[in-house]
Amino acid sequence: MQILVTVASRHGATAEIGTAVADVLRADGHVVDEVEPEEVADLTGYDAVVLGSAVYTAHWLPAARDLAARLAPQLRERVCWVFSSGLATQPAASANSPHELRVLMADIRAVGHRAFAGRLRRADLAFAERAIIAGARAKEGDHRDFDAVRAWAGQIADELRARAGSVTSTPAS
Repeated sequence: MQILVTVASRHGATAEIGTAVADVLRADGHVVDEVEPEEVADLTGYDAVVLGSAVYTAHWLPAARDLAARLAPQLRERVCWVFSSGLATQPAASANSPHELRVLMADIRAVGHRAFAGRLRRADLAFAERAIIAGARAKEGDHRDFDAVRAWAGQIADELRARAGSVTSTPAS
């Protein structure tokens, strides 16, 4: 299958999660393109999409939200998974669940969402971001769990294989 992995990432940590997902899918035999959301004009040629975003102040980054809104009709025609990466030390259910996610997932008919802890380097942040992080008492460091990322990507690969098998095993009329 031809798969698009597209990730909005402000400081690169979330993009690295996307690359880990892409690597697992490639190892499973898929052709995978990694393209930044702003560069995706349409989804022609793709069978599946993995769309991810960093989470800041409980929202996905605009580039990911814009892609989902702009290409919603095409996303609904493909199998699509989404993931979020946010405040490194906060519980995933609260810190990495952006407010708009439920509506976005319904709009694009995403089959699933996964939240991952992120990486926090205060030196990378703008003043306003540092103030927000200080208020959230998030701990600096790399809290990403790449074993969990690869396991989730493996589940995607399994589901794609099952979907491909169900298409090829259906008898012709």
